[in-house]
Amino acid sequence: MKIGALAGRSGLPVKTLRYYEDLGLLPAVGRSEGGYRLFGEESLRRLEFIRRLKSLGLTLDDIQECLAVHDAGELPCVDIQRQLQRQIDLVDERLRELRLFRRELQSLLQNWQSDPAPNTAVICPNLNV
Repeated sequence: MKIGALAGRSGLPVKTLRYYEDLGLLPAVGRSEGGYRLFGEESLRRLEFIRRLKSLGLTLDDIQECLAVHDAGELPCVDIQRQLQRQIDLVDERLRELRLFRRELQSLLQNWQSDPAPNTAVICPNLNV
């Protein structure tokens, strides 16, 4: 199928498909006599795989590594597992940062004055800036 048909079936813009092809994520299976890129049904499965890994937070570089393993005839499951564990670690770190931020916000609100005395030198006395 031509790239336009692939775009229609996958729900992705042609521009994205060309970008994926340039990165080596989505190889064309050939070209038509008119020079159009041709893609097979495998391209749809590949795009679903890419979409799923992106939804799990993997970068296109990470995905490219997994696809390279697959294209070499191996299963990329170990690589994907490693990447997913890395995502969990990143989420855990972000949660720690958010908890700290939440405590900071609570601390500010604990002593918040709804109607502080006006002071032309300070924009908002509650923020201590």
